[in-house]
Amino acid sequence: MDIATLGGLLGAFAVVIVAILLGGPLGLFVDAPSLFIVFGGTLMVVLTKFNLSQFLGAFGVAANAFKSKLDKPEDLIPQVVEMATVARKEGVLALENIEVTNPFLQSGMSMLIDGSSAEEMRQLLSKDLKEISDRHRWGAMVFSAGADVAPAMGMIGTLVGLVQMLANMEDPKTIGPSMAVALLTTLYGAVLANMVLMPVADKLTLRRSEEVKLNSICLDGVLAIQEGQHPRVLESLLKLYITPKQRNLEKKSDDKQAEAQPQTA
Repeated sequence: MDIATLGGLLGAFAVVIVAILLGGPLGLFVDAPSLFIVFGGTLMVVLTKFNLSQFLGAFGVAANAFKSKLDKPEDLIPQVVEMATVARKEGVLALENIEVTNPFLQSGMSMLIDGSSAEEMRQLLSKDLKEISDRHRWGAMVFSAGADVAPAMGMIGTLVGLVQMLANMEDPKTIGPSMAVALLTTLYGAVLANMVLMPVADKLTLRRSEEVKLNSICLDGVLAIQEGQHPRVLESLLKLYITPKQRNLEKKSDDKQAEAQPQTA
């Protein structure tokens, strides 16, 4: 579970709810017709913008915003270098004995073991990488579209409420409560867009970028192994995917390990 996503969403709602409770009862901010207009209207308009599979698929992709199961590049690179070392010393078939958890890397390793050519691997893995990236991109676009629509639906609901209020001006006592209800749809639209939909869309965009980087590491790695590239050269190539700061930290760690090893005369 991604603590940042869950904690951010819960924290944002907690701040708003506490602010409401400090000023009055929470029940004043609950109105079924306003909720229906904003949430129902937003769903229907977004459905109009996309086809059904893209719309429904976005909810499955949204789970990635709350997961933290992605490998870190600095943890994945040693696995790929280990594969290159084993393949160089014992042959490609020896890769069957290596346990790999990353599905994209597992797919590439299977192709290596099956004896696929570099061109075949490049075409298939690049296509797979693109399809994964596109699914995440469409998911982020669906939530981003919802964030654009929700405030507009809130305004539409407010206008509906104002029309109903102005049509019943005989009793001045009803004007205040009716105006409050009309404004609730604007509130709901702003909350839905800025506290739920847009943050999820941004997190999905971040997840897409992270997964593309990880899959690119795997793609470059298996192609280098297929070409027989030296593991040290491959490691230097793959470390370009991590920040200079992280590379320096790893270098210092390797230096300390080298110093800690007993030296032989």
